[in-house]
Amino acid sequence: MVTLVNFRAYWRFLVVIRRFSPLIVAYWRDRKRFLLFGGSRDVDPATQRERADVLLDILLTLGPTFIKLGQLLSTRPDLLPPAYIEVLEGLQDDVPPAPWEESKQVLEAELGPVDEVFDDFDTESISGASLGQVYTATYEGEDVAIKVRRPGIEELVEADLKAIRWSLPLVRRFIGGGRAFSLENLSDEFAKTIREEMDYRREREMLEEIKGNFAGNDRIRIPRTYEAVSGPRVLTMEYIGGTKISRIDELDDAGLDRSAIAETLQEVYLQMIIDDGVFHADPHPGNLAVDDDGAVIFYDFGMSGRVDPFVQEKIVEFYVAVARQDTDAILDTLISMGTLSPEVDRDVMGEVMELAIADARGEDIEQYRVNQIIEQVESTIYEFPLRLPRNLALVLRVATVVEGVCVTLDPEFDFISTATDYLEREGYYERTAKELAENAGRQVQRTTEALFTVPPKADAFLDRANRGDLHVEVSLDDDSRVLDKLAVRIAYSVLLAVGVLSATILYSFADEWRLAVVVLLLASPLAIGLYRSFRKKRTIPGNPQFTRQGMKKQRED
Repeated sequence: MVTLVNFRAYWRFLVVIRRFSPLIVAYWRDRKRFLLFGGSRDVDPATQRERADVLLDILLTLGPTFIKLGQLLSTRPDLLPPAYIEVLEGLQDDVPPAPWEESKQVLEAELGPVDEVFDDFDTESISGASLGQVYTATYEGEDVAIKVRRPGIEELVEADLKAIRWSLPLVRRFIGGGRAFSLENLSDEFAKTIREEMDYRREREMLEEIKGNFAGNDRIRIPRTYEAVSGPRVLTMEYIGGTKISRIDELDDAGLDRSAIAETLQEVYLQMIIDDGVFHADPHPGNLAVDDDGAVIFYDFGMSGRVDPFVQEKIVEFYVAVARQDTDAILDTLISMGTLSPEVDRDVMGEVMELAIADARGEDIEQYRVNQIIEQVESTIYEFPLRLPRNLALVLRVATVVEGVCVTLDPEFDFISTATDYLEREGYYERTAKELAENAGRQVQRTTEALFTVPPKADAFLDRANRGDLHVEVSLDDDSRVLDKLAVRIAYSVLLAVGVLSATILYSFADEWRLAVVVLLLASPLAIGLYRSFRKKRTIPGNPQFTRQGMKKQRED
């Protein structure tokens, strides 16, 4: 089996390279206009859009694993430009279902004969995805939905994961340092995510845990599972019918309050991420519905994740800072989470945050101010500032997708107001104020202690200086290797000077012009090395990316 997977991986790697070859050549020409030599090329947004469409076609052609990869990349504005994000955001995990006879083999291998296990079974699937498909049936007199893993998907995914991992060194050649930071863990993150999604036992455990966290909450509905007819490749759940959350007209005809539904959805995810630490991570409209009473129904917990306490704390700090419109606190929180580079231009990013907050509140933004800030960002000299640590990628995906659903339900929905009300109701503002007071108290205590401890230490320091018994040890932190570069330049300069001086003496005083030419030729590599050491490497300027739909519209206008 391992040999078969490896052989398939080699073949898939060749297929992937062949499919991506037009984009590879285009990206290579962006770096060297004539492939082997020449300067770099500027790529306008229209060209980026065309390439994004080509990328989308390639991912769809390569099949299930790459569709999932495209969905992951659509949540990573730290890796792809806006044009690519906008195109890939529309990538739906919707593929034709496998033939029933193939799915039946998987189902019976897990549970036994279908006719004996279920009272009734509809062999026409109600949905088909890249990794599995869903059927309806009757089990012990109750309507159920059965999720069955797609036949043969495990071998294909493992082969594709190897092909993707082998392709990463090639991809790194086309990206800058900031994006390389985020790319390092992408392969492992994707492999972990897709393997978890194929394990229906894990999905069942996550579903039951989240369902337990909302026990007694009548504003949402999560189906219960049937352990006796579930396994690693089959998951049987309660069937709950409802209106798809994006069907606005049907919701209106049913007399449901769309603003209330949006508020429920936002608050449910705030509880999942901030309070519970475990969340449903795929809230696109196909996985959300609304029942006759206006309760939100959640389907498909294959993509789900956990949030560690540190990230929960920082998310609360972020929301509190946004509610107070404290841009300095917002930037500090993003930096402490590792989402924003510490070297970022705070003035420019502060203006960007103000603009984003105004957009989130639905305020009218003058176009000239948008253009002004974009020009500031583009003219600021810093590497791509937005980075997504692994533990925040799924959280960002949830935030952006939920935002899109809420805006569809209510174009005037105020995210900040809803989040603020939730934080106040749950007591987070009081907790944050208490922590600030405790931190201030500790700072006052340290300052008071310093008033008594510093003067004696200063006296001892001055006494040692007067006696000539003071030794200072200096340690230089040279992360950018400035001293190494300086030493190389000095060495090149000295050796080149010696070579030129020797050639001058041989030519002027010894009349050995041939020997002088030889010395100059030997010294020429030193001159080239010295010249190249002063050349500045090109960096990729980056624009902080937003996933807010309003910002996209402003930029397009």
